[in-house]
Formats: sequence, structure tokens, C-alpha cells
Amino acid sequence: MENLPVLTKKDRMAIPRQKMPEQAPEIRKRNFNEVNLGFDEKTAVLEANRCLDCPRPTCIDGCPVRIKIPDFIRMIVQKDFLGAAEKIKEDNLLPSICGRVCPQEEQCEKTCVLRGKFQAVSIGRLERFVADYERKYGNFTPPHFLPSNGKKIAIVGSGPSGLACASDLIQWGYDVTIFEALHEFGGVLVYGIPEFRLPKEILRYEINNLKKIGVKFIKNFIVGKTLTIDELMNEEGFDAVYLCVGAGLPWFMNIPGESLMGVYSANEFLTRVNLMKAYQFPEADTPIHIGKNAVVIGGGNTAMDAVRTAMRLGAETATIVYRRSEVEMPARIEEIHHAKEEGIVFRMLTNPVEFVSDENGWVKKVRSVRMELGEPDASGRRRPIPIPGSEFDIDADLVVVAIGNGSNPLISQTTPDLKCNKWGNILVNDTSGRTSKRGVFAGGDIVSGGATVILAMGEGRNAAKSIDEFIKTGDWDETDRLSQPTP
Repeated sequence: MENLPVLTKKDRMAIPRQKMPEQAPEIRKRNFNEVNLGFDEKTAVLEANRCLDCPRPTCIDGCPVRIKIPDFIRMIVQKDFLGAAEKIKEDNLLPSICGRVCPQEEQCEKTCVLRGKFQAVSIGRLERFVADYERKYGNFTPPHFLPSNGKKIAIVGSGPSGLACASDLIQWGYDVTIFEALHEFGGVLVYGIPEFRLPKEILRYEINNLKKIGVKFIKNFIVGKTLTIDELMNEEGFDAVYLCVGAGLPWFMNIPGESLMGVYSANEFLTRVNLMKAYQFPEADTPIHIGKNAVVIGGGNTAMDAVRTAMRLGAETATIVYRRSEVEMPARIEEIHHAKEEGIVFRMLTNPVEFVSDENGWVKKVRSVRMELGEPDASGRRRPIPIPGSEFDIDADLVVVAIGNGSNPLISQTTPDLKCNKWGNILVNDTSGRTSKRGVFAGGDIVSGGATVILAMGEGRNAAKSIDEFIKTGDWDETDRLSQPTP
């Protein structure tokens, strides 16, 4: 290994946070290629040298899967990039995904001691760098496995929570099968996140690695229709089931005009584009309507994905309509910044009250009211209040409603002894992921109602530990308090 100069703490703090190379906005806004281009080796090493290698690394406390952050960054400094990738994968088998889509600024980087004046170390970008380096130059090295224990685990849902759960259980000697309702694997990673943020070839690479280590994948399986949970356990012989089916039931605003042509839920819009390749129509089978003026309702990452997708599909103007101010927007700062660079229009403190039709039944305007902020609500954000007499119209021939999702009721309808709250979220023990039904665990968006990729992965890993404990001990304390998630 190359002998490298040792930098003092003062030297490290003098290094500025390195910028991520990007496609130019005027070019990228009309293509689906990845926006962020990634660090090269020189930039990665320079950024890694900013890490102070704290004796008490608070960054780990901010990571839901507790990656050994200082260790892998130290390896980057030493130019042991493949070793750094292996170190990350001790806790996270999906680093190239997390390095791209996780909100590090609200998690590991938020707890970095350099945050503020000196700016946090770019942990997520370094994670992406070593994962990409391994994919390009290294060979996949299978993790250490315990001997087979003969126990079968069913994981229903192939999103981030299910993949994380499977990656742990397979290493601990379990026979693991992932069941997926769609015809491709990855859950929200494949149907919800656009190519320009997460190239699908990277997702396929990560899933293929799980296949290499023995995880079985079955597609076109709808739990409650193909087989029920009881049938999986009683007839198919699974010793435990982990439910991580996401929150795929779109919410609408319940205002006039939502059934007009040209009005989509974000789920349908993004699924048509990301999974069904509507941007290639008629070469692909699924069409999508894109007019001159696209309007997306919402302020989260899904809304950002939808509005930036509409721009890339050819909309002349693409507008975000959000009922609070930008300060309250839950979307990542980076996504908002990229959207603005690409010419997305932001109409803050605005709320639709009606979608107006043309003579042919297509949406032509979004009738809206201006809002002002009152006292904070249960979410901690200030509650938006309509301003009387402030109605105005926004031209729109495409509208995407991106205000959140609920749970598909099929599981609760076919599993009556599985307790859910009034929104249909599965109730679980706060720490273990155990449900009201013996041997059944749940996590991810079907429990929380909506969360980040890395939080879902953290719940998947917690569920894996709980499943392992249950299989070994047979303990199932049904008196434990079940959580009450709120959407």
C-alpha cells in the first residue's frame, strides 16, 4: 500500500467540501441520464481526508443501518477502495443505491462534527464512489455464511426493506424467498425513482448479487390473491413472514375534476415512465400524456421526481404547487436545487381547489387559492390556511398529484388476525417488527406510511434480527405494545 502523508487536524479542516460533478442543467433537463456524475479517485481521496476520524464517531449514530463510516473513509484515504466497499457491505449490501438516494444531510452527515461552518464530510458521495469503483474494477465477494439451519423465511416485497432483511437472513443460514407483485424486482427503487437519480442497471446489479448468494426471487405474486399469508405459512411451510409491501395506494385531494383525463397519481405517472418505459412509446406498450404545461401537487421527493420527469418528457413549463413555504418542503435540498436549476417553477403557499376541464374532458387549468401559515400542526410544520377571495387559475394539461400514499387493503382483508390502524398501516411492536399474528413481521412504508430508503432498510435489518430470535427461541409475547403509526 502506498505511503501517504499524514495530515494534521488543521490541514484536514482547511480542505473545502468537494463539489459533485453534474450534467449541465440545460442538457440534463431533456434526458434521463444520471444527473450526478460521481467523484473521481483524486476527488474522493481529497474529500475523505476531511474526516477527522473522531474517537466517538457521531456520524454512525445518524445512520439507520450503522455503517462503520470512519473505517471505510480511512480506507479511501489509504486508496484501498475495494476494501472500503467491503467494509460498508458488512452493514449494507446496497451501497450504490444508498449513496445515491438516501438523505445523508438529515442522517449521518447531520451528526458529523464538521457540519455547520466547515460543512459535513460528503459521506453519501464517498459511499457511492467506492460502490461504483467496486462494480467497475472489482469482483463480487460473497459474505461469510453460517451453515444452513433448514428454516424458510418468506419476504413479501422486494423494495429496500425486503432486500436488506434478505441479505442478513441468507448469511445467517436461512432459506430466503422474496415475493414481488410486479414483473420486476426492486419495489419503489424500480417503479418510483427515476433513471436520472438511480440508474436501473445499478439496481439490477445489486439484486443479481443477492441472487448469487442464494436469495430466491418470485415475481407476479400478489399476497392475498396468489396466496394468503396463512397459505404461505401453513401450506408452503414458511417458518416466518416479513411483510414489506410498501404504501402503494395513492392519495388524492378529493376535489372536483380529479377524474379528468390528464390527471394522474404520482404512483401511476412514475410507474408508467420508470417501469413501463412510457417515454419510449410507441416502441414500448405504455403511453403517457404530456402537454405543454405540467403541474405537480406536493412538496416531497416524489413530487420532485414527477415534475423533473415531466420536464424531461417534453413539457414546456413544469410547475410545483405546494401549500406551504419552501422552508417546510420535505424534499431533499439537493433535489429542490436541481429542480430550480432545470427551470422548474415553484408556486409556494398555493393549494388546488378544482381541476377545470376543457370541452373534451381533459384538464386545462388548476384552480387554486393562496395560503398563509398558521400555528404548527402535528407534523411540527406550520398549518396552511386559505386566504379568502384569493382564487386564481394555473394553466395545466397534465396534473400529477403527489401528496402521499396509503396502504393496500388486500393484506388486512385476507388476514383478519393481523391488526392495522384506521389508515390500514400494520401495527408492530416498536422495536421488533412483530405484528399481532404469530410468526409475521412487518416493516417499511406499510408500517410507517412513508419513509426514506435507508430507514426502510434499517427496519428490514431489525426485522431480520427479530426473526432470527423468534426462530431460535419460539418466544412471541403478544402482550407487547403495538405501535400506532400516523401517515
